[in-house]
Amino acid sequence: MIAESDQDDQAVAKDSRLGSRAPGFVQRSHALHAVWRVGIFVVGLAVIAGGVILLPLPGPGWLIIFGGMAIWGTEFVWAQKVLRWTRRKVTEAARSAMDPRVRRRNLLITVAVVLVLAGLASWYLASYGFTPPWRAG
Repeated sequence: MIAESDQDDQAVAKDSRLGSRAPGFVQRSHALHAVWRVGIFVVGLAVIAGGVILLPLPGPGWLIIFGGMAIWGTEFVWAQKVLRWTRRKVTEAARSAMDPRVRRRNLLITVAVVLVLAGLASWYLASYGFTPPWRAG
């Protein structure tokens, strides 16, 4: 019996090839291919660094990080495997999120958290009014 993820891996392996996607003239020259790989690594690293900087700031930090991984994936097998694993996990998470039981549970948890926060805010306003916490006394 073959697991579903194993079947997905086999299907992906048949549909695409791993390895360098550099143009043929670059792959024929060892020195040029080494320079190409270094360039791809540096560009991918710069994009990923930009994504990491954007993580605490408003902006698409994770999207940019995955973009940098996609740049690395054009040349490095390990990055291609990481991207495939990530794509598979995101698909599994999306599939499980559509399960009515999971959606109901998530909705109940969200409602409970909102009610607790509303209760805390009501308690604070009843106790201190609109006074900021650092001036309450």
